[in-house]
Amino acid sequence: MTTRTESVDTPAGEARITWHTARQARLVLAVSHGAGGGIEARDLQALAAALPARGITVALVEQPWRVAGKKVAAAPKVLDEGWRALWPALAKPGLPVVAGGRSAGARVACRTAAGLGAAGVLALAFPLHPPGKPEKSRAEELLGAGRPTLVVQGGRDPFGRPEEFPRGPHTLVEVPYGDHGFAVPKKAGLTQDEALAVITESVGEWLAGLPV
Repeated sequence: MTTRTESVDTPAGEARITWHTARQARLVLAVSHGAGGGIEARDLQALAAALPARGITVALVEQPWRVAGKKVAAAPKVLDEGWRALWPALAKPGLPVVAGGRSAGARVACRTAAGLGAAGVLALAFPLHPPGKPEKSRAEELLGAGRPTLVVQGGRDPFGRPEEFPRGPHTLVEVPYGDHGFAVPKKAGLTQDEALAVITESVGEWLAGLPV
């Protein structure tokens, strides 16, 4: 695996891609962060460390608002605009690209995947609704992705527990005891490393099964 960082100009400002390039890669998994953090998120870093050995190049994408050092995420329309502008750089290796993200980044991937021709969608900690407000569902974004979709959700995520998700064409994997950041309590039935292994294994297997 080799690692490099690339800056990309977008209408929303400068974005950044950190490439974790696999030898003899068969596809690119492009994943962005949520509204409350960056690509240092434990799930994103775990995927970047584990998947290149499986022939999957991982591109960790930092949205312009994050690169600019702002603490508050841009509006959804601006996030989508930045992601669309990044897409040619993500597709440049000439491989199928799976669009992904965690939390707000997952919503961006779902909203834009079909229009960009993504090979699939990876939704990590999809924010199905604001905490305590299940009536404000965002299920329509997920169900409307229009591409093969994998949802990886913590068992105690206040933004939507696995059992709250509607039935649909997507595949859903639960990370037991995981919160919105996939952190697990010390008294949980699995360790933090085991929780991250659930993520990397399920994502790796799902990607291997995509018809690309």
